[in-house]
Amino acid sequence: QVQLVESGGGLVQAGGSLRLSCVASVRSFSGGAMGWFRQAPGKEREFVASINWRFGVTWLANSVKGRFTISRDNAKNTVYLQMSSLKSEDTAVYYCAASPGGLSPSSRPSEIGSWGQGTQVTVSS
Repeated sequence: QVQLVESGGGLVQAGGSLRLSCVASVRSFSGGAMGWFRQAPGKEREFVASINWRFGVTWLANSVKGRFTISRDNAKNTVYLQMSSLKSEDTAVYYCAASPGGLSPSSRPSEIGSWGQGTQVTVSS
C-alpha cells in the first residue's frame, strides 16, 4: 500500500485557480496510476482525473475538461492537479488515490486501496 500526502487546498473565489500536490511516499512508484477524486457534502466520492505513471496517459472527468490538468513528476513521485476557472460546484474534499491496476472514470472508490487524507477546496461565488 502506498502512502499519499496531499497539499494545496484552500479557499478561492470563483474563476480562480489552485494547484493540488500529492506525494507518494515510496522510493519508486513505477506502476499503475495516480489520480484525484472528490467528495462534496452529501454526495458520493467521484472521479476527477488520473495519470498513468509510466506512459503519462491522462483521464479527466467531463465536468472538469478544459479547466483542470493533471501532471506528474516521476523523480519526485508527485502528481499535480492544476485547477483553473473554478466554480462553486468544484467545492469538495479532494482525495489523492493510487492504484497498481490503473485509474479511469469508471474506477470505483471501493476498489482503490491507497488514499490520501484529503484536502479541502472551497470556491466562493
